[in-house]
Amino acid sequence: MNDRVISLVRDYLVAYPAEAEALTPLLDLASTGSPVTARATLPGHVTCGAVAVDTTFRVLQIHHRVLDRWLFPGGHVEDEDATLAGAALRELAEETGVHPSAARPLRELPMDIDVHVIPENPARAEPEHTHYDFRFVFQIQRSHSPGTVDLRLDEVTDHRWLPVADLPGPTGARITAILAG
Repeated sequence: MNDRVISLVRDYLVAYPAEAEALTPLLDLASTGSPVTARATLPGHVTCGAVAVDTTFRVLQIHHRVLDRWLFPGGHVEDEDATLAGAALRELAEETGVHPSAARPLRELPMDIDVHVIPENPARAEPEHTHYDFRFVFQIQRSHSPGTVDLRLDEVTDHRWLPVADLPGPTGARITAILAG
């Protein structure tokens, strides 16, 4: 999977060259042979998120129980995940109950690779580390928003559908550009 991660990052940097400095540590780590999609790989590893957009241009966010923040559905890559987009889709289904058949990927390239620090978690014996969160965009069928979300309450406390235009930073503009095709 490291080769696929390196390839995706390189393709991503063609579209978003200003992010090269933030992603260089990931490329370096992937080049060492350490499994960058494994949760145990430190000082950081790849996670995957799903940016689920409905037909009225709203995105699904979940309120994460442990981090106490509004986020896109997502999480760690599992051994059975054949692709990173597949991991994002699995996480979407696990956390929100949105069935994979209701989600259509809008492109193979992530719309964002968010780099963020995860604080130390003594309960899991995890030191502070970095997540390289590959965020993929999926179009959700109208029948699955907003009423058919079924939250995984051990991880998620709530959900909301937020207009794309209300997203902070470059996220809203990137999603709008992807939707425009």
